[in-house]
Amino acid sequence: MGRAERLFLRKGKEMTNEQIIWAQRVKLRDEGILQNTGRMVPVESENGGKSFVAEPEQIHTFGEWKRRGYNVRHGEKAVSSFPIWRMTKKKSEEGANPTMVMKTAFFFKASQVDKDSEVQKGA
Repeated sequence: MGRAERLFLRKGKEMTNEQIIWAQRVKLRDEGILQNTGRMVPVESENGGKSFVAEPEQIHTFGEWKRRGYNVRHGEKAVSSFPIWRMTKKKSEEGANPTMVMKTAFFFKASQVDKDSEVQKGA
């Protein structure tokens, strides 16, 4: 079983992008790459127990930062890259529904972006 399969299988189910990114944010925080936001968030363990953990800072892809009105600074390197689910443009054999595949995405943190100057002018 490869790294991606181990990382994204949970209780025999595939994890959603939200779950994948959360797990990576926690891992990056534990490695000292990300800081905490100062907020405590409730989490549920696999056995149903609930606890609170410090929330790691947000990370997003280049495209998601752009969609939110930010630009990744020139020369910034991604803090992490890992596979997430992406929808393909191709049609699946079963019908007209697009298929989902794992693709490596590159993630940046808030200290690596600036507010888009065109968004600031329009505000």
